Amino acid sequence: QIKGVSWLAFLEKWGLGACLADDMGLGKTPQLIAFLLALKEQDMLVNPVLVVAPTSVVNNWEHELRKFAPTLGVFVHHGEKRLKGQAFAQEVKNKSVVITSYPLIYRDLSSLEAVQWQGLVLDEAQNIKNSTAKQSQAVRKIPAGFRIALTGTPVENRLTELWSILDFLNPNFLGTQTFFQRRFALPIEKYGDQESLHNLRSLVRPFILRRLKTDKNIIEDLPEKQEMNIFCGLSKEQGQLYQQLVETTLQKIEETQGIQKHGLILTLLMQLKQICNHPAHFLKENSLETSQRSGKLLRLEAMVEEVIAEGDRALIFTQFAEWGKLLQTHLQKKLAEEILFLSGSTKAKDRVEMIERFQNDPQGPKIFILSLKAGGTGLNLTRANHVFHIDRWWNPAVENQATDRAFRIGQKRNVQVHKFICTGTLEERINEMIESKKQLAEQTVDAGENWLTELDTDRLRDLLLLDRSAIIDEEETD
Repeated sequence: QIKGVSWLAFLEKWGLGACLADDMGLGKTPQLIAFLLALKEQDMLVNPVLVVAPTSVVNNWEHELRKFAPTLGVFVHHGEKRLKGQAFAQEVKNKSVVITSYPLIYRDLSSLEAVQWQGLVLDEAQNIKNSTAKQSQAVRKIPAGFRIALTGTPVENRLTELWSILDFLNPNFLGTQTFFQRRFALPIEKYGDQESLHNLRSLVRPFILRRLKTDKNIIEDLPEKQEMNIFCGLSKEQGQLYQQLVETTLQKIEETQGIQKHGLILTLLMQLKQICNHPAHFLKENSLETSQRSGKLLRLEAMVEEVIAEGDRALIFTQFAEWGKLLQTHLQKKLAEEILFLSGSTKAKDRVEMIERFQNDPQGPKIFILSLKAGGTGLNLTRANHVFHIDRWWNPAVENQATDRAFRIGQKRNVQVHKFICTGTLEERINEMIESKKQLAEQTVDAGENWLTELDTDRLRDLLLLDRSAIIDEEETD
């Protein structure tokens, strides 16, 4: 990561655009934050830097910046009540970092164009791989001192995607798209021309830093198990359902006592988790239709796509069998890949066959969804090097047991554990409580979620109330 930060600083010094293309989990976000802090330390951060990210990652950026760089003034530009024009320019003048999303780049171009940005950073830069798309053209119009692209997959299908990212970073460096197509893309893709490939590599190598987890030098540098919190926003629909449910149920809880109150709280916690997963899960719909309705699903899709692109394998744990089934159907359609799903109702013969295929078949499915109760103990799934906890069982011991399906003897690679948390909801607050008393948690939180039912109504209300600013849903608002 030190090398990555130094490399970004070197290219910025010479006014050149940089593409940091490290594998997922090697920390592109912290490297970028460290680079911004280095600029600030040298009194060189004089204007705001604009970070553009997919909608599902905006909350994560805000969280990471506040955690790792509390000295940087951060402003999030999203939502129906977002500022425009002069009011926006005034607000961001004294900020160090402004975070926004791809859909808004095109929509709010006139407001964004009017600001003198010190830098423009594109996270998940493969979002501009189609150079003719509105958002790809809009980002090119924003004036900025330096430009940085972050992506785990710089080329997904075609070389023109590489041209699009590099043309954003260093305009005209690889010529026009027509020239690039004729000189490089066609000879390499159609005829396998090695000389053209060699020439292209030598042209782009100075501007792309690509490190892979499988690299011998890198793997020694990594902890064997990396745990990461993935912060997701709620869609507008999720926010409304969440707030309504909290308000109506808290009223009932106040009016009840004893075992009845206990039951109401446990049901409420379960339903709020379902809303955080996806409205369709809570509303008992039989398909997920669109991922736009859920911040978590948007994020999961993007991360699982990257896992597959990198040739990795992943386990996805959920405590709800019905959610696992919905996810399986949705992801199979979305990724055009077979997805395995193991729950309590899976027959013993099918269970053995699934594990065998996932573990030992090189052509076997790369994604395995497991219900926490059925797959959280006793299985050996060391073929996976990613573990996703999509909804949280607020008990570190139970989660660690599930993670250890992959992180155990026989695992030859570093394991990355991704824990999904909806910001502004009880998921974030309970996560903070558990993190703050990790050692205590083993003793205090060991009875599943029962400890939460002992809280008085006021403490429960503080825990459950929704922070409206966490809702991120500008897709439907103009």
